[in-house]
Amino acid sequence: MERVTTFDGATIALHSTGTGPGIVVVHGGGVTIDVYRRFAAALADRFTVHLYNRRGRGDAPARALPYTFDQEVSDLAAVLAHTGAGNVVGHSAGGLIALDAALRLPIQRLALYDAAISIDGSFPASWLPAARAAAAAGDLPLAMALTAAGINTHQAAARLPLAVRVVMCRLFLRTPIGRMMGDLLPMTLDESTLIAAADGPADRWAGVTASVLLACGGRGPRYYVTADDALAAALPNARSMQIPGSAHDGINRAPDNLVEVFAEFFATPVAPRSGEPAR
Repeated sequence: MERVTTFDGATIALHSTGTGPGIVVVHGGGVTIDVYRRFAAALADRFTVHLYNRRGRGDAPARALPYTFDQEVSDLAAVLAHTGAGNVVGHSAGGLIALDAALRLPIQRLALYDAAISIDGSFPASWLPAARAAAAAGDLPLAMALTAAGINTHQAAARLPLAVRVVMCRLFLRTPIGRMMGDLLPMTLDESTLIAAADGPADRWAGVTASVLLACGGRGPRYYVTADDALAAALPNARSMQIPGSAHDGINRAPDNLVEVFAEFFATPVAPRSGEPAR
């Protein structure tokens, strides 16, 4: 494990595996890098995959306050500079961070999976005030029930009576992953608030010149499809696709059909700009 010094003097632990061109993973909200280890291992025979916990999680330093995505982009810049990698994967909220970074940093290839990017109101946000109020009141099962239904609009469970969903979340919070997601829920709510605040037209991202893969799960919420298609039309070097059979956690489960799509994307030479060789 290596240590990366950020631009504000904090230290990030870098967990790397594999051999070959480097890929940096920007993980989603509500989890740590532990749920991405299967994905990293599946690519390790062809790529060096770098995982790091975003601030406030696992072995990462605390977040600076007030919290903004600017510090996340700054941390990613430090990791890219340390590793020399030009390839980035962003998942969920990490997808918005990675896309924002691609406007500012020398990222060559950017693969997003279920990226939480709101295009003209596509990201659902009406649930946020009630969920934040429940969390502030210390009612974690209620806050989690409201969050889960608000984000997972496609699931039948989201349409169950609220009391039933609260009971389900209370049971889920007794599991190891439930406890982790419960502990990190305040950060999930903060990130969801920033995602909603970053809403806008797709062409605001048109300055991203990296080669971009906009992937989403075929079994996930449809608002990812809407946003990806709009972004694919607005970005100069982007395409969108759905991964059959995968849900929002598809990248964590790392089925073969998903892994091969990502591996092929990162192995494809980047179309050169005028006067530059292919990379």
